[in-house]
Amino acid sequence: MNIRGFSSNMYGWVERWKRDGKNPEWEELFRACAEAGLDAVEIDADTDKLNLARSYGLSVSASYIGLPLHVPFNTLEVERSVLPFAERLAAAEGSDLLLNADPINWKNPLAKSEDHFKQQGENLTRIAELVAPMGLKVCLHNHAADNHNASGDLRSVIEYADTHVGLCVDTGWAYVSGCNPIEWINAYPDRIYAFHFRNQHGNLPSEDLLDGDIDFSSLMATAAAAHYNGWLALELWHPESIQPCRTMSEDVQRSINYLRGFLT
Repeated sequence: MNIRGFSSNMYGWVERWKRDGKNPEWEELFRACAEAGLDAVEIDADTDKLNLARSYGLSVSASYIGLPLHVPFNTLEVERSVLPFAERLAAAEGSDLLLNADPINWKNPLAKSEDHFKQQGENLTRIAELVAPMGLKVCLHNHAADNHNASGDLRSVIEYADTHVGLCVDTGWAYVSGCNPIEWINAYPDRIYAFHFRNQHGNLPSEDLLDGDIDFSSLMATAAAAHYNGWLALELWHPESIQPCRTMSEDVQRSINYLRGFLT
């Protein structure tokens, strides 16, 4: 598998810094990311953060935006909610615009209808058309924790969006929802544009990728068979419900070394 490198979503880093009683300053975070062996980060690539990341040798792989994709396109106000992020990502030479299909009611998500999933597909297609001239790929990031909405979000891409729209497979959320991320890669190899890697013990995140219910050996073999050649992005997360033994930097470094073993 010829990957572009190792990247990370920054949410887990910021939350771990807060948990440890530290102020999550970008300079300290980026320094820790570089020391952990990351090649890139997923950020909104505004000038200050971009320059700071680059000063530590980090590229920008992707930007992540949450949107209520189930609503009519004109209410998304993409000129404000999407295009400025996309323009900054393109200027930073990033490649992946990761869009999350926000739930109906974050605190107590409701079941979306099939019309909602169709609307999501149509909106993804229109956004992909808008950002394609910038050289960006649009991927739907799966975040739903229940099977109905996770499966419907998958259909939003596979059945209702243009073939140029891809999937960012979040292994942790897929597993929590009762789906098998390995089956998704097997079934839709041409639509896998990005990954967020996290392992799980049931509904609880694992501290790193080495331990948990998801078989990363099989997952990496499946990704290799699909000729995946994008970024391998981590999204380790240490909420209060688990008791990590190591720092985030140590767990990211362990996870990268673990993944490197499958690449060689």
